[in-house]
Amino acid sequence: MTTAINSLVIAAIIVTRKLHHPANYLICSLAVTDLLVAVLVMPFSIMYIVKESWVMGPVVCDIWLSVDITCCTCSILHLSAIALDRYRAITDAVEYARKRTPQHAAFMIAVVWIISIFISMPMLFWRHQSQNRDDECMIKHDHIVFTIYSTFGAFYIPLALILILYYKIYRAAKSLYHKRKVSRCEKEQNGQVLLEACGKSSTMCIAEKSFSDHSTDFDRIHITIRNPRAEARQEKATRRHKISSNRERKAATTLGLILGAFVICWLPFFVKEVIVNICDACYISDDMNNFLTWLGYLNSLINPLIYTIFNEDFKKAFQKLIRCRHYL
Repeated sequence: MTTAINSLVIAAIIVTRKLHHPANYLICSLAVTDLLVAVLVMPFSIMYIVKESWVMGPVVCDIWLSVDITCCTCSILHLSAIALDRYRAITDAVEYARKRTPQHAAFMIAVVWIISIFISMPMLFWRHQSQNRDDECMIKHDHIVFTIYSTFGAFYIPLALILILYYKIYRAAKSLYHKRKVSRCEKEQNGQVLLEACGKSSTMCIAEKSFSDHSTDFDRIHITIRNPRAEARQEKATRRHKISSNRERKAATTLGLILGAFVICWLPFFVKEVIVNICDACYISDDMNNFLTWLGYLNSLINPLIYTIFNEDFKKAFQKLIRCRHYL
């Protein structure tokens, strides 16, 4: 499933011109990374679990561990890069639109891969400095500095960055929706602007116009007349407000799914890594260790679903690909 879904995302972006956007290039790179996890990491892990020992030699072990650590770290860092890209697109839309080019996206992708390699390579170097059995393929380290370096670089720092950025994205998006809602309540009628009462909790804005009878100097009779055209416009504004509220809820739901899936999949694994490698008396069974590892791998299946399922352009591209229609 991970191979098929990520391949579908990559194919959709490649063949659909409408998806040729720098933001989608980051999603495409994330899909490539998760595809590598599915093709080069998961099968060897399954074999290792089934055989209960490593039978493919030390060279293949080194290659598998390097691909495993690098790709998983790269997948996590891609989520940080996507969050940063979305944050700048919302908070600095005009200026960032000029800088948001394919070259800029390629630069971000290159930086993500370089950082991932720098985080993962010391782990393999550390493995060769310790004694390892031929039937084992794992990295054992009990040095607190190295544990902090590897776990914080691969997960805890990206997690903090993602939480901060998506919190700011949600606040910025909510503020933008509110400003648009207020601006729609300002209407021009009979040559003057009527600022209608549209509070945060109100659902109706009543447009009225007043006429004064100046027959007396001291007493003025105010006659209030409802304007049918204004009421029609108000109904339209109310519908727009509902659409805006729905979009806000949808954005909140999407952000919640992104953060929830990321934390649920990876947090238990990295908490285990810190505890086991620092606490000598702590022990975790092989079954639990395999479960937490595969919980992290599961994120490579969830990522393409979350980042594309709420996008109508992706949905249409998937439908065309599934129906085997050749198009440009």
